Amino acid sequence: LAATYYPEKEVKLEGKILDLLLRNPHSFLQIEAPDEKGVMQRWSLEWRSSGQLGQQGIKRDTLKVGDEVTVTMNPSRTPGDHRGALKTLHRKSDGFGWGTNPGETTE
Repeated sequence: LAATYYPEKEVKLEGKILDLLLRNPHSFLQIEAPDEKGVMQRWSLEWRSSGQLGQQGIKRDTLKVGDEVTVTMNPSRTPGDHRGALKTLHRKSDGFGWGTNPGETTE
C-alpha cells in the first residue's frame, strides 16, 4: 500500500456513504465528502478483504448508503484522485466504529 498511498500522512473526512463493495483482495468504501477546498467529491477508500472485515464485524448490512461517517485515511500519492487507504471509521448515528485498535470494532 505504501507505493500507492502516503503512510505518513493522514486525512480526516466527514461525509455520507455512497457504496460499500465487500470483495477480495480489497474492499472499497465510497463516500461523498468535501475536499480541502470544500467541494463535494466521491472518495474511494481501499479497505481490507471481505474475509478480514467479516472477522472484524463488518458485514454487508453493517454500513448503509446514506450513513454519516467520519473516516481517517492515508491519501493517494496521485494528486486530486480522491482515493485513500481507510484507517478508521466512525458512524455518527450510533457511535459504531472500526479501526480504533487494530483488528477490532467498537460499539
